[in-house]
Amino acid sequence: MMTNADERQTDVVIVGGGPVGMGLAIELGQRGIRTIVVERYPTPQRVPKGQNLTQRTMEHFHFWGAEKELRAARTVPKEYGIGGLTAYGTLLGDYHYDWLQRELVRPYYFTDNERLPQYATEDVLRARAAHIDAIETLYGYSGEALEEDADGVTVTAVPRESGAPVKVRARFLVGCDGSKSAVRDMAGITQTRSDHDKLMVLLVFRSTGLHELLKRFPGKSFYNVLHPDLKGYWQFFGRVDLGNTWFFHAPVPADTTKDNFDFTAYLHRAVGADFDVAFEHIGFWDLRIAIADSYAKGRVFIAGDAAHSHPPYGGYGINTGFEDARNLGWKLAATLEGWGGEDLLDSYDAERRPVFASTAKDFIEKAIESDRAFLETHDPEDDRGAFEREWTARGSGARDEVNAFEPNYRGSPIVSGAGGATNAIGGHVFKAQAGHHLAPRRLLTGENVYDRLGSGFTLLCLGKAGNGEIERFRAAANGTGVPLTVVKDDVPGEAADYRARYVLVRPDQFVAFAGDTLDPGILARATGR
Repeated sequence: MMTNADERQTDVVIVGGGPVGMGLAIELGQRGIRTIVVERYPTPQRVPKGQNLTQRTMEHFHFWGAEKELRAARTVPKEYGIGGLTAYGTLLGDYHYDWLQRELVRPYYFTDNERLPQYATEDVLRARAAHIDAIETLYGYSGEALEEDADGVTVTAVPRESGAPVKVRARFLVGCDGSKSAVRDMAGITQTRSDHDKLMVLLVFRSTGLHELLKRFPGKSFYNVLHPDLKGYWQFFGRVDLGNTWFFHAPVPADTTKDNFDFTAYLHRAVGADFDVAFEHIGFWDLRIAIADSYAKGRVFIAGDAAHSHPPYGGYGINTGFEDARNLGWKLAATLEGWGGEDLLDSYDAERRPVFASTAKDFIEKAIESDRAFLETHDPEDDRGAFEREWTARGSGARDEVNAFEPNYRGSPIVSGAGGATNAIGGHVFKAQAGHHLAPRRLLTGENVYDRLGSGFTLLCLGKAGNGEIERFRAAANGTGVPLTVVKDDVPGEAADYRARYVLVRPDQFVAFAGDTLDPGILARATGR
């Protein structure tokens, strides 16, 4: 029985201090929003998942003041990039092509991509949070009870070892506590699942021999093997460091345990050669895709794996979670500071949930189905010419997929003049488009637009913009307390590529409006009024 609970007050309580929870805490804390993070593990768990960080994710770290520190925590030399390859049959077989070439879309983002184990990312985030006065952390505590009323939410945080429970009273609660989210369950938020009935193994192992074998593929950090027997499901290798430590995940029989399966032989078959293996971790997970039927209920929100989960295909998971944090963070801050309208928080679900649904359907499941169809139809032993033609075409298609993955909010209720549906399918262009991420461009002064963006909204006024329109817009912002930075560039340099006289940029670097005439009503809509 819990007694003598400590009681604390805050603006937002976050249950789950993994990468998404800590990222959200930093987003809020930097805005002066008092935040308490409840995290069950005193230190990050040393399992190397969530390694691929996109250029967009690194923009988040730039604005969180932790980009330099994250790059310094890298465990694989920079020349290895975060590129990979896909192989047929075995990793050392005759057929392979470059895969997930994120460098192809580099010009459309402010920062380079990065690669490091999730626990290293969490170390950096924890260190950054420790320097923000508005953030308090309760490491070693689990959120085990939730009470909500008209004015706020109370979470009971229970220590996993010893000590008294802590009751945290907040205006809002965000569950970032993983795919088995207690917050989601306690709030009564249901899920829709797509089960693939596959047991997957995650192996972490040491091997210098594998490093020697893969020197033939310089600069690669991860490797995907397509084998006909696996019906489109992957055998996936990734580097944890250079030359020694690896992770591997792949399907295994449903009754597999740590003791009844020859994992070393499985690795050797996947590679196509023998090499030394020393296991550090053997774990299992079920291959499924799950999405919450709502990302919010009352004053409770969910983000990251608590809201959506999928197999670790393509590096979508951790990056999608970080985007949740950026999207929700500024909206919670706007609401708490009084300049966000009644509909602003509703737009979190309206924007982020369709993006994940599209990511799952149009990229993850589509990849599995496409690989299965290819493996069932083409075999180099039956018709080598047809196989090789299709294999070459798939290599070209892998390049197209990188460009096509461009999450957007075209159908958002707080975006003006976009039209269309919110999803993850787009294309990378420099033109400023409502509902899309703003590409970086240089002003005539030589400054990058990203260096001029404010922490609130930013109005880019390009070319011969009308001073009267600008002043009316500024007055509307001042009248409602909306933080607005105005950037004028009468003779735009690269920013002319935006092809609009006015571009209203949100706090998360998405475009709220782009056009040649400016109406203060655009700002009202962008803030949910």
